Amino acid sequence: MTNNDVLRRIRYIFDFSDSKMINIFALADLQVTREQISNWLKKDDDPDYQNCNDKTLAIFLNGFINDRRGKKDGPQPIPEKKINNNIILRKLKIALNLKDIDVLEIMKLADMHLGKHELSAFFRKQGHHNYRECKDQVLRNFLKALQIKYHPSEN
Repeated sequence: MTNNDVLRRIRYIFDFSDSKMINIFALADLQVTREQISNWLKKDDDPDYQNCNDKTLAIFLNGFINDRRGKKDGPQPIPEKKINNNIILRKLKIALNLKDIDVLEIMKLADMHLGKHELSAFFRKQGHHNYRECKDQVLRNFLKALQIKYHPSEN
């Protein structure tokens, strides 16, 4: 999945307006314009489409955590320069204040059945012998399940 796809889906799931998206970026100390947001959300074949890089998506997800859970005192987390599906999954889990059991239940909404050990492998540090890469299909299904849970009007 591209970063733009993830951004697009999160915006849709939670029905964020352009202003809300700008505020979420601001919560992680990045000022963005309505035009930038619009260009990140366009389809790849649109001439105004702009690629959302890893650091920008990491900043958005940090802002989403701040929006949902409140901003921590002290320095803000440093956004990752390189982001992968495991990090995206972890940040969404944190933002939505989900326990492992909650994630597993949500995944069932998209007919994706994972075991607790399988899920915990996604949250391990890269290089750990039980670490497992979160493939696009898993992240796509998690986002689909979030849509079913948080944006049920389409179902």
